Amino acid sequence: MIKKTLLAAATLAGMTVGAWAEPAKVMVPAGAGGGYDTTGRLAMKVLDSAGIFKDGAVFTNKPGAGGTLGMGEFIRNNKGDNNALMAMGVILVGSQIVTKGSLPFSEVTPIARLTFEFSGIGVPASSNIKTMKDLQAALKANIGAVPFGGGSAGGVDHIMAGLIARSSGAEVPRLNYIPFASGAEAVTQLAGGKLQVLIQGASEMKQLHDAGRIRLIAVSSEQRIPGIDVPTLKEQGVDIVMGNWRGIVGANGMSAEATKTWVERFEKMSQTKEWQEELKKQGLENAFLGGAAFGKFLNDEHARMLPILTDMGLVK
Repeated sequence: MIKKTLLAAATLAGMTVGAWAEPAKVMVPAGAGGGYDTTGRLAMKVLDSAGIFKDGAVFTNKPGAGGTLGMGEFIRNNKGDNNALMAMGVILVGSQIVTKGSLPFSEVTPIARLTFEFSGIGVPASSNIKTMKDLQAALKANIGAVPFGGGSAGGVDHIMAGLIARSSGAEVPRLNYIPFASGAEAVTQLAGGKLQVLIQGASEMKQLHDAGRIRLIAVSSEQRIPGIDVPTLKEQGVDIVMGNWRGIVGANGMSAEATKTWVERFEKMSQTKEWQEELKKQGLENAFLGGAAFGKFLNDEHARMLPILTDMGLVK
């Protein structure tokens, strides 16, 4: 009788004892301390502190191949597991497209997009490039002579550089793009004039822009970013709105009930004061999008990235 009562109470609370009365198993397809790791751990921390999910979480970090190694392991080892989650983001979508043999996103369950960080397009403070028109003209004249810097090859920075090159009418396959593992190193190279253009999180570049060490010429948001008085790409006639988003997916075969419950948990978390304050500290936008809507967004991102990654010669 006691067992039946407990099971009924758990069911009324929107839970199934066998599925949720244990820690969540969270795969991070990247190293400790990076964006996916920070997002996943912060989200689980706020779920706990807000009393939304208090069964804890066990994290596994599996870097490699732009995140596709960790995603492959997650898909293979967690089929039907209602408690298995994976932190991910836009870079993993690009990596999945370009990495031969990687498993597709149709093998995971979309749960929630959580954060969004818009990019800044920066140049050295002494650069003659002051607007997007100047940059487009330089690319059109000699694309190979305009070295771009940013994050990993095939990632959001690289894709944005390709889109900017395409908008200028330049030969996209000749894009001179230098990936950096460290944002700090990339900024140092830009400030020292060894790079002509850098694409990076706008919030990361703001301080150096304000100090006059570099010059932001555009941001990739739909509208100007509060506190960063720099025109958008769209304001300057370049129809690109893009950024570095991150989110959570579930295991392949996760039940409909479990999917609904996890989506509702993350949606509730996204509305908490603690979550809003944490995002503000990190210069991130709250970008919750749940369930099927997030699934459609993933498909749209894939469709948008595939042509430009192909143009850049990254898809074989």
